[in-house]
Amino acid sequence: MRNAIWIAALGALFVAGNALADAAPAAPAAAPAAAAPAPKKSHKGKYGTAGCGLGSMIITGGGIVQIFAATTNATSYTQTFGITSGTSNCEDSDSGDDSARVFVQTNRVALAKDISRGTGETIDNLTAIAGCADSKAVGTTLQRNFAGIFPNASVSSDQVTDSILSTLKSERSLGCTAIGS
Repeated sequence: MRNAIWIAALGALFVAGNALADAAPAAPAAAPAAAAPAPKKSHKGKYGTAGCGLGSMIITGGGIVQIFAATTNATSYTQTFGITSGTSNCEDSDSGDDSARVFVQTNRVALAKDISRGTGETIDNLTAIAGCADSKAVGTTLQRNFAGIFPNASVSSDQVTDSILSTLKSERSLGCTAIGS
């Protein structure tokens, strides 16, 4: 029982510390003016430091009340379900470009084999991630451009990814809506 109390107290301090850190004004940076700050990922005000889930829907205030939102999320398991299903304020806000880029780089070998055939599971998944209308059309288009996408065996993953995304973006007939133009 004492361990549970200590864990709860430490958890409350951690969440409260994060909430206060989010609310505190930023100190002036002593970095050179030419250095650009790292981009901060934002949840666009949909939920607080406790994250998405039922707690974020019923407890909207910031600061220390985020402890209750976190507790609600944890005890009702809505955060895990919401992240998986995209409900309970847990919508994915990342761009399709980023998701497609990670997918291509992670599945490069399998994707190369499927592109050479013009069909396959990785093409189906890339079609879904990029928001394209037809997997067969995507496979045919990528297969037609295989030599440009994979000019040699030592081509870098970044070059392959850029080639695939630019091919999907340039072919308007594919209707890839989740990736930028």
